[in-house]
Amino acid sequence: MKLVKVFLALSLVLLLAAGNVFAGGTVKIGLLAPLTGFAAADGLSVLNSVKIALDRINAEGGVLGKKVQLIYYDDRADGKEAVALARKLIQHDRVVAVVGGSYSTPSRAVAPIFQDEEIPFIAAYAVHPDITKAGNYCFRNGFLGTVEGKSAGYVAVKMLNSKRIALLTSDNDFGRTLAKGFRSFVQTKGGNAKIVYAQTYPFKEKDFKPYLAKIKEVNPDIIFASGYYFQTGPIVKQAREMGMTVKILGEEGADSPKFLEIAGKAAEGFMLVTNLNRDDPRPVVQDFLKKYQKLYNIQPDMVGASAYDAFMIVCDAIKRAGSLKGQAIRDAMAATKDYNGLTGVLRGFTSRGEVVKEVQVQVVRNGAFHSFGVVKDLSLITP
Repeated sequence: MKLVKVFLALSLVLLLAAGNVFAGGTVKIGLLAPLTGFAAADGLSVLNSVKIALDRINAEGGVLGKKVQLIYYDDRADGKEAVALARKLIQHDRVVAVVGGSYSTPSRAVAPIFQDEEIPFIAAYAVHPDITKAGNYCFRNGFLGTVEGKSAGYVAVKMLNSKRIALLTSDNDFGRTLAKGFRSFVQTKGGNAKIVYAQTYPFKEKDFKPYLAKIKEVNPDIIFASGYYFQTGPIVKQAREMGMTVKILGEEGADSPKFLEIAGKAAEGFMLVTNLNRDDPRPVVQDFLKKYQKLYNIQPDMVGASAYDAFMIVCDAIKRAGSLKGQAIRDAMAATKDYNGLTGVLRGFTSRGEVVKEVQVQVVRNGAFHSFGVVKDLSLITP
């Protein structure tokens, strides 16, 4: 009898010890973001937003009884740097999943690495198709570039009734992918609309007036300017300085308070297709906007909101998987349905890991981004 009691007591001690180890552990999730260099403003937005998400998750008890630990590195938006850091996250930090909070070039460079190691990877906002083509462990919370490009085409032709269109495209993965989608829509569904001017510009271009002068000559109804805030801001400002009143349409790369700062008063009336609706009344959106503004004294943007969602989607998948194994997390992420995110209600992921949700159309009014409309046509938003 005494032996039985001793055995039961020892078993209880072992069970309690196991429980304490479980409760005291951490779940490591990786994040790559461009914290220095030309994209530092976007990188800081990503990190700030994910930290808000991290605090929320841990305040709610973490995942699987464990505190979540964020392991983040600065990839400087550089592919080679990102590859080295991806291996560090895998081999040294032993992360269970990774959020790609960076641009297309580094994101497409690391996607095959995480695929090979069977570590779930979700790109927050990078647009290049190669990211999810790496395999079934790779997902995208932002829009595939061609989806966003087609949506911009829809806005230009169907919502703004443009017939004569000029394209001014950043000469990199981001710009070319968006332009491809835009052209596709105009050519297949644009009716009488036509592209009357198309030009790429060097990534580091500062003086856009020579391009704008040629655009002025062809007299388009609208300019689709695909680029980041540090490109689109000067384009809009210089166009207005030249007396051009033509409509200018951009995309998520310009979705930043830095765009408003660079373009100044010229930003008024600028439109863009993006991932975030600041006028969305849902509490999850308005609470985030207020908290971000209070903490960092600056308006949040699309890249931050997208990274917040990507991190929360990973944590949600871990909870539903009930496991820290890569395949279980991947399977749970793939099964995500009707997720109530900052950047819209995520209907689900396609078999290739592409998000399906409405594309937001924003317009600058009184120096701030506001809702103009929504692209919800499934034939456009489903990759």
